[in-house]
Amino acid sequence: MRNNIELELVSLTKRYGATVAVDAISYHFSAGTYACLLGPSGCGKSSTLRMIAGHEMVSDGAIIVGGRNISNLPPAKRGTAMMFQNYALFPHLTVLDNVAFSLAMKGVDQKTRRARALELLELVDMTLMADRLPAQLSGGQQQRAALARALITKPDILLLDEPLSALDPFLRVRMRAELKKLQRELGITFVHVTHGQDEALALADEIVVMNNAKIEQAGKTRVVFDAPNTAFVARFLGSHNVVSMPEGMVAVRSDALKVTNDKSAKLPGTITNIEYQGTHVAVTASIANEQEVTALLSDKDFFGNPKELGEVVGLDWEASAAHALAS
Repeated sequence: MRNNIELELVSLTKRYGATVAVDAISYHFSAGTYACLLGPSGCGKSSTLRMIAGHEMVSDGAIIVGGRNISNLPPAKRGTAMMFQNYALFPHLTVLDNVAFSLAMKGVDQKTRRARALELLELVDMTLMADRLPAQLSGGQQQRAALARALITKPDILLLDEPLSALDPFLRVRMRAELKKLQRELGITFVHVTHGQDEALALADEIVVMNNAKIEQAGKTRVVFDAPNTAFVARFLGSHNVVSMPEGMVAVRSDALKVTNDKSAKLPGTITNIEYQGTHVAVTASIANEQEVTALLSDKDFFGNPKELGEVVGLDWEASAAHALAS
């Protein structure tokens, strides 16, 4: 069951001296949603998350949780919990005691806090690891223990700072599925910082793309993916080509770009790279004005009509596949 606790950022700003790390951003997160803050290093996404958590002071603006301005409250009074990138487990405590730690600090009796910790360990499928030390756990098990510890305070909002970055690629895919499943079961808002486009697209109901301390575009994930507003968003999401045409700049999805021998195609290009990726083949071509575009072809289409490096080809797309960009 979803909770009805909403999160809103109102002209939220963070300055470090003369440097503006977060520049008056505003966004309303739907209650019970999985949201990702996405952007390159230094864009302001982690500073935003730390301000929501109370680990960074707000320079200007406000953070509203459930209609309550929490901007100046200590972390423990905000109704939020944070899961750190390095998991920050205490090495000398067992998994059970790590999970129960915040309740111990609040003076909750041992029996009650251990019972609650065991409930959370069961939720993340870690009951059998309760008596182990963090050093005896795999990366995925450490992540689950850290999740249980963050959830034991029953937060309204869970904040996750690149929680999958320390995992190998196979485990990362598995753990993001578990994160999504857990969020649905709990029904609380997750705000997840990442610089990985695939991770954000796989997890998020809502996506907030940040660049240069501002929100470049935000909204429902599929809407942002299908209709990027700017060249930065189109390129950063990694699935669009940005092409300057006489009528203006457009974004064309890589899977909608066709590689042909037709001289009347919209663009001539020269193939510069061919990369087999299993279910499809990525074909990159240089076009006018030192631009490059990439087409994703099914392996059947490519090997049915293979191309070679240096080959001159035509690049084409349906009119409906081109999306005009504001900038």
